[in-house]
Amino acid sequence: MKTLIVEDDFICRKMLQTFLTEFGSTDVAVNGVEALAAVSIAIEENDPYNLICLDILMPELDGHEVLKQIRADEEDRGILSSGEVKIIMTTSLKDLKNMSEAFRSLCDGYISKPVDRAVLKETIEKIGLSVG
Repeated sequence: MKTLIVEDDFICRKMLQTFLTEFGSTDVAVNGVEALAAVSIAIEENDPYNLICLDILMPELDGHEVLKQIRADEEDRGILSSGEVKIIMTTSLKDLKNMSEAFRSLCDGYISKPVDRAVLKETIEKIGLSVG
């Protein structure tokens, strides 16, 4: 599994990396602009991400905007829903407004911080990815 972690907080980013490297390769973006560039490059190189863990509160572009742009880019490229990257929002925001906005923008899962390893693994499996 190839994963992109989009997180501006070093501790959260390191924790997610520790959890996710067990399942495959991980790349990191520290803001939304880097995330969009990484996703675009991966698609162009025909090696797209299987999973993106996406924070909402970030500099440059927030996670909601990044999610919308990734889904719009997939649509523009003719990537069918079965081929879309799975996106789990990993955020400290636990309110219904942010959760609803994320799911309306087609995220696949939503986990509140601090991220629990077992919850992350369970969510990854629920969205249809294999973790071994």
